[in-house]
Amino acid sequence: MTLGSNPWSRRRFVQLGAASALAAGINPALEAAAAPTGNATMINVAFAKRNPRIAMIGVGGRGTSLLKNLLAADAQIVAVCDLVKEKAENAANLVEKDGQKRPDLYTSGPHDFENMLKRNDIDFAITATPWDWHAPVALFAMTHGKDVAIEVPGVVTLEDCWNIVNTSEKTRKHCIMLENCCYGYNETLVLRMTNQGRFGDLMYGEGAYRHDLRSELFSDKGEGLWRRDEHTKRNGNLYATHGLGPVANYMSINRGDRFGYIVSMSTPERGLDAYRKAHLQPNDPRMAEKYVCGDMNTSLIKTANGLTITVKHCVSLPNPYSRVNMIAGTNGIFEDYPPRIYFDGDKNEAYTSLDQYKEQYIHPLWAKMGEVAKKSGGHGGMDFLMLYRLLQCVREGLPPDMDVYDAAAWASVGPLSVSSIAKGSAPFDFPDFTRGAWKTRTASAIATMS
Repeated sequence: MTLGSNPWSRRRFVQLGAASALAAGINPALEAAAAPTGNATMINVAFAKRNPRIAMIGVGGRGTSLLKNLLAADAQIVAVCDLVKEKAENAANLVEKDGQKRPDLYTSGPHDFENMLKRNDIDFAITATPWDWHAPVALFAMTHGKDVAIEVPGVVTLEDCWNIVNTSEKTRKHCIMLENCCYGYNETLVLRMTNQGRFGDLMYGEGAYRHDLRSELFSDKGEGLWRRDEHTKRNGNLYATHGLGPVANYMSINRGDRFGYIVSMSTPERGLDAYRKAHLQPNDPRMAEKYVCGDMNTSLIKTANGLTITVKHCVSLPNPYSRVNMIAGTNGIFEDYPPRIYFDGDKNEAYTSLDQYKEQYIHPLWAKMGEVAKKSGGHGGMDFLMLYRLLQCVREGLPPDMDVYDAAAWASVGPLSVSSIAKGSAPFDFPDFTRGAWKTRTASAIATMS
């Protein structure tokens, strides 16, 4: 949800996010909530089969991009909510231009999404708001009969994680994370290779979010209006899922293995201080902000089956973009940026190109819709394929590829890394959000699709 020249300031909006969490039964002072019993699992639960009527909450830069890809996938958009009326109007214009009826707009303050989601002609809600609002929106949507998709990095506290799981189970509504990187060309191809045993027994992997966001963090529009605040509140791995999600899929996390415990450490913070000193005026109020998040966070995860994962986060130093995207096993290794692969027995112990494996292992989604995806835009086509596949699952009455348990597990890296750092990089156990069901669960449909 975008913020602009309106009565709701960025800081007030973030404060209200915490208040909304409290109103929804989330206590930010607690690190975790008890896992109640008695609710049936949402594992392998199919969507109600229908062509979903979708409501959008937040149509700034990211929300508008999602909307364009939804329209390219022939989605029905019936309502739009944003703090900034101009942003909502722009979204409505896009829907009308697509040939649909103009959607109803909700722009009367940060809680107007609640009025929208009380309607009975909405099936699915998609939110692209600042992070603190993901849980309040998701909880309200599910308790009012809607399936919901939340943007990365999911939710921001362990109690948020438990709340989306428990509410999903109680209401029988899905809550999924829109982790687009799981639908990238290389990620889906390598997922098929790992699922077919090409790398042998998997041993370790690495994911990262290394992206120089300094100019964006200090922008006077878009994410610059709120995302920098996260660096004043928490020291940890703030944005883990772009790198972690694909590796978790390779390793069948929540499907035969699960995250066991995490150890996290951060460097000192220097990058944002240096950037603002070089680019801001001395009297700029942002010069008084105190940043607590270290420039490079490195988190180590040990799985229940003994595999290891490294997850890095760095957005405040000058470095080229990389998600690393590495997986290794007893038969070989793949590493991205640039993509390269090595198998046991290859000559000269040297990496070779991934190209020779593309014909055999290209994912069916890319084989069928890849050209359409590339034309639709959105990070090389992965955004379109993510939403195309989501709509396919709903329209055909299938379970989602990644579910609320994945959303909770992946999002929990954030708060657990903060706790680990605060305790001198002590290990912290992951909750078992599946309550033991990971031991007998089979692979996700995205891995086995033919």
